[in-house]
Amino acid sequence: MSTELPPVAPEVLAEAVENLTARLRKKLDAATEGCAGGAVLEADGTVTLRFGEDALVTLRPGPAGTLTTADQATCSCLLAPRCLHRAAALGAAPLADTPPEPAAEPEPGPAGDPTAAAADPTGSTEPAASAAPAGPVGATVPATPALTAAQLRAAGALWHVAAEALAAGVTAGGAVVQAELLRAAHTARLAGLIRAEAAALRVVRGLRAAREHRAGQRLGDLTDAFRELLHTAGLLAAGSADPALTGTARRAYAPGGSLQVHGLCREPVLSATGYGGVVTHLLAADGTPYSVSDVRPGGLARARGAGSASVALGGATLDHAGLARGGLRIVGATVSAEGRLGAGRGVRATPLPGSAWTEQPAARLFARPAAEAVAALLADPDAAESVLLGCDVTVVGAVGEHLLVRETRPDAPLLRLLPAHPHPELAHTENLRRIASYPGLQLRVLGRPDLDRTATLRPVAVGPVPGAEHTLRLPEEWLGRADLGYDRLQGAHFPQGAAAPVPLPAAEGPDPLADSPLWRVRRLLETGVAGGRRAVAEAARGTESLAGASYAPLRRAGLTAAAELAAALAAEADRRPRDVFGRLADPSPDGYAWAWLAAATHLAAAERCLIAASWAASPSAVPVSGR
Repeated sequence: MSTELPPVAPEVLAEAVENLTARLRKKLDAATEGCAGGAVLEADGTVTLRFGEDALVTLRPGPAGTLTTADQATCSCLLAPRCLHRAAALGAAPLADTPPEPAAEPEPGPAGDPTAAAADPTGSTEPAASAAPAGPVGATVPATPALTAAQLRAAGALWHVAAEALAAGVTAGGAVVQAELLRAAHTARLAGLIRAEAAALRVVRGLRAAREHRAGQRLGDLTDAFRELLHTAGLLAAGSADPALTGTARRAYAPGGSLQVHGLCREPVLSATGYGGVVTHLLAADGTPYSVSDVRPGGLARARGAGSASVALGGATLDHAGLARGGLRIVGATVSAEGRLGAGRGVRATPLPGSAWTEQPAARLFARPAAEAVAALLADPDAAESVLLGCDVTVVGAVGEHLLVRETRPDAPLLRLLPAHPHPELAHTENLRRIASYPGLQLRVLGRPDLDRTATLRPVAVGPVPGAEHTLRLPEEWLGRADLGYDRLQGAHFPQGAAAPVPLPAAEGPDPLADSPLWRVRRLLETGVAGGRRAVAEAARGTESLAGASYAPLRRAGLTAAAELAAALAAEADRRPRDVFGRLADPSPDGYAWAWLAAATHLAAAERCLIAASWAASPSAVPVSGR
């Protein structure tokens, strides 16, 4: 019977492709297609793939189920290990997450508090520093500690292969291009450039998804991944040693002393790389957010079961469901820069009674308008993904894929609610669909603003509005909130009878982002990602080209810089100077990559401004430019 291939470490795949001859590399994409369907799981746990009568590839994953060394993949043909069969089998396997560096538990200090950094208990491989906001290309880099020579070489090599991959696009971004990115990413990791490596892996996964036409794959996501990779590699290659650009291999945990935290909610975590689990959000008395997470390999099954798993923190006897509605008094706490609580040997935790959202410290989350909270997040995008926003809303109804609500404040905007995670086996989508069937229902919503969409909130928990008549009726043991990823709302949880009629708009109202002529710039950038440099050049040559009259709406809307940057990108894509013998005089893709990055960086900043405006005013008050 056929089976899934085990994940392969990026450096193992890169080495296998590098060992091929130029003739075999040309055949690699064709050999990779469809070979995963012939994988067979043997009795001893190995996975085999047969290529004809004389070639049998055997994959022997390690205890973690991953291929981490070259000798775990063998082939019986005469050219092995430099053969096409072995490289094709590895190329068809999913990419493994980079394993975290081993770290010892913190030792207790003289006062009982840990003095050493604790390892991330989740096993997460994401860099500790989150993505920094992209700045203008060519901007002055602040004075920072100098990078080493190895780091500069690694960053320069990564920039070069990223520029080559961008110039090739999805259509030509096959296994060889991906392997070059993986090799440069591995070199960057060895040099300590963790964030650059993570950005490169996102691009490779995006290229694979686009070439395989996977469900849910979005060209916009790959475009954003290329922007992040080029921005990070470009600044590092220019000598910037900003810690936010280099990242760290693991989340460092520092002593946090004694803490008293109260549960807010819990949400399932499900990654595209097979990790699953739960994160429980907590709040200290001074309003500082914290979290306890339990994320490990296991996918959907683990994401669903972890919500009631025990909390591995200082001997606490709570599970995550109890912690989300309870609290902890922690002695000798260890805390990461993101507010994640560690589970070092010196940590001691005692359960506390829970507090409702109407009590402090949770009540302050709902005390200010959503627009003010979003403005603060936009001013600090690094924290946006981990901060929850609270607001009281009235349900308007469902339009398309959105649940429309309006904040219960004068001149409040129409907000769009989307599932925090769209997987059908999780409860988010079903709960929002049930809420949508009660127009006029008043809700207290706690969620994460989606800063890539206009006035969009992804709720993780809901509760009744204090003093409201037509609101939720939740069980007393739920302590006034329902975790949308785990708790399933039933008819008994909703008020009886109809609320005051709420007019359902015929449409969602004007969307300042979708209705802005900036879509022309995004289309040009995505054209480059999909078809490469040649596609952008061809678009610029047409009679209805993006470089001609199509830029007039941008200029009429006052978006002159966007028009100029898009025109410069189109011109650079078509600039192919040749010498007297017809050879390319400047084959480097650097100029094209810088032009693309400049347009992409400006577009991201302009879109962020429009999104901020959509939160700040009602739809009728938001300026919308012509298309």
